[in-house]
Amino acid sequence: MRHLTVLAAALAAALLAPAAPPTPLPSARSAPRLGDCAAGELCLWARGGFQGTRRVHELSGLDIESCVPLAPGTTASSLANRTGRPVTTYQSAECAETGEFETYPGKGTWVPESPYRVRAFKVWET
Repeated sequence: MRHLTVLAAALAAALLAPAAPPTPLPSARSAPRLGDCAAGELCLWARGGFQGTRRVHELSGLDIESCVPLAPGTTASSLANRTGRPVTTYQSAECAETGEFETYPGKGTWVPESPYRVRAFKVWET
């Protein structure tokens, strides 16, 4: 009978104990960022997962619908398009469509792993 009294006391103590504070939900401000890239920029990273050297191209400094090759010997494996305009990335340094190419919308497209090494890009008029 004593074990029932001890069990009842333990249950009563558990029910009367103050509840632990709820774990706060993550807010938009504390959400993890994919990569640092500001509005109006095209950001290219040397390695996948937004790692390695980051190269930033601002919309204000780009010629629209012109091929922009990356520096010789450099490529990108991940990118973020925050230009507000579509951007096509090319496997070819001359923006040739005989290699792989893909167009990404400009309203905040994050690509952690490009399907090919990016060697050039074009920003399009919307």
